[in-house]
Amino acid sequence: MDALQRRVILEDMVQYKLFLVQSNSQQTDEHLPQLVDEILAKVAPFLIQYIWQHQPFNLKYHPEKGDVPAHIEGQTQFGDNVEDEWFIVYLLQQITEAFPELAARVEDNDGEFLLIEAADYLPKWLNPDTSENRVFFYKGELHILPCPSKSSPVGISKDVVPSVAQALALLSTHPVACRASPKISSAVMQRLAGYPEKIKANLHRAHCFIPAGIATVLAQRPDLVAPAVSAFYLRDPVDLQACRSFNTFPPDALVLASVTFTRCLYAQLQQQQFISDRRSGFTLPPRSHPQYKAHELGMKLAHGFEILCSKCRLPSSEPDAPVSCNPQWKDFVDSLKRNGYFRVSLTISECRRSYSSSPGEEVLQLLHSCNPLKLEELKKREAELPQEDSDQKSEEGGYSLVAVSRGMKDFLSAMSSHEGAELPWSSSAQPFSFDPDSMANALDRLLGSKEEELDSDDLDDDDDDDDEEEEEEQEEENGLSGQAEMNETETLDGLRKYMDQMDQELMSTNIGQSFNLTNHNKAGLVNGSPPASATDGLPAEETEEIQPLDIDLNLVTNLLESLSSQAGLAGPASNLLQSLGIHLPPNSDPA
Repeated sequence: MDALQRRVILEDMVQYKLFLVQSNSQQTDEHLPQLVDEILAKVAPFLIQYIWQHQPFNLKYHPEKGDVPAHIEGQTQFGDNVEDEWFIVYLLQQITEAFPELAARVEDNDGEFLLIEAADYLPKWLNPDTSENRVFFYKGELHILPCPSKSSPVGISKDVVPSVAQALALLSTHPVACRASPKISSAVMQRLAGYPEKIKANLHRAHCFIPAGIATVLAQRPDLVAPAVSAFYLRDPVDLQACRSFNTFPPDALVLASVTFTRCLYAQLQQQQFISDRRSGFTLPPRSHPQYKAHELGMKLAHGFEILCSKCRLPSSEPDAPVSCNPQWKDFVDSLKRNGYFRVSLTISECRRSYSSSPGEEVLQLLHSCNPLKLEELKKREAELPQEDSDQKSEEGGYSLVAVSRGMKDFLSAMSSHEGAELPWSSSAQPFSFDPDSMANALDRLLGSKEEELDSDDLDDDDDDDDEEEEEEQEEENGLSGQAEMNETETLDGLRKYMDQMDQELMSTNIGQSFNLTNHNKAGLVNGSPPASATDGLPAEETEEIQPLDIDLNLVTNLLESLSSQAGLAGPASNLLQSLGIHLPPNSDPA
């Protein structure tokens, strides 16, 4: 029932909450709203250089409601970039370390997704049904509310879903007992390894020919590239109608600019095949042109910005009161100053993104409020552009067609159950071991005492009768099993005959000749027929022998053809290979 009452979280959304571990209602209502500004000021150095896929990290005070105490809450839709979700986990870990009076919870549509990273080390009682309100970040460390045991009575029964207040009370009184085991903590922290350096490592810088207006906007707000890419990536025919005329960003004055993407945004922009409308005014040079990629990326990015602005109204002649007049904004700036945040050379205009409206309105406001950069100045900057990142860095490590074939074989031979096929374990997994003595003892304990422990004469007589009945039943079972084995053998033989007959009929057809044969048999065939020496003196039925196929070559060929037909988009072949951990580069052969 509790699960039904829980608020549904979207598939690509992460929700996070911060609670005061020790507090009363009055202190919480006074202290938590002040903490919001202090927390944002603390994590601002990380946020200022981060480009979010869809929504930024945000915090808002929520008063007490029902059995949930007052807290600070936020939710972020991360779209296709799961790194946004893990960056938020890193921020929460840093917040609880800097503010030891706070405990943080984080979940998505999978529930306590932190436990997925440590699935191999979790206790048997901990599963999605028993983990609700048990997983917290506290003082920078992962804590899991335990279940009482003989060795430690501290905890909450696995059959009980603790309330948030109960969880915080246990966390406050027994922090050591609630601390996650080293293996679990290590597995989760391994996923956070590399931050904050990973922020820059996940960026990709590329040169693009874009309209001068877009260059002006990105010079002020580089993070607006994300909603523009999303607008292009999720476009529909109605959106493209606005791109026939390009009223906001006409392509008559293009400049070469360096645009910073995340790897996810860059991949979304680059991998889609797109041809612009002839009326748009965009023309691409030949593919052999050295700057073809810059023209193509700029054309796609311009379409994204145009779609973004077409969904918003132009700013009115009487603009709204500036954000700086908002008292909440003044409190936020004062908090930044108290924490020394402006020592990182952050400008006021960059901070205001936390209180912004829709991205399209922001773009239009920037176009009307900022002094447009002169075309001559933008042209001069082209000679000083930083070097763009190579596409090859995302393809490091190489690939092997043998790995494709081997991965498919391992997948098809892997264990399958009602929950689906299980992907093969790595070679580092522990080997399976079987102890027959332990198995026998376990069966004895399950089925009852051994025969020598039964001393009753009545039981002996009953055993004799049971033995006779068992012998009769055994004879019947042997007869039935023998008949079943004969039927199974006949069925298999009949199936083989059907398969052989079908192979004989298909061998001379176009379908049969479309498969690749082994090198040995291919050399012995001339125009799809056996050599004459092989058919001399044999009946016609025996000359048409089924030639062995090169299974590996056929498998790889079909997979590569399927990938080529996808034209860089997602499809069954690419999804299957990615689930096996195999990533192939795009086809570089000319179409």
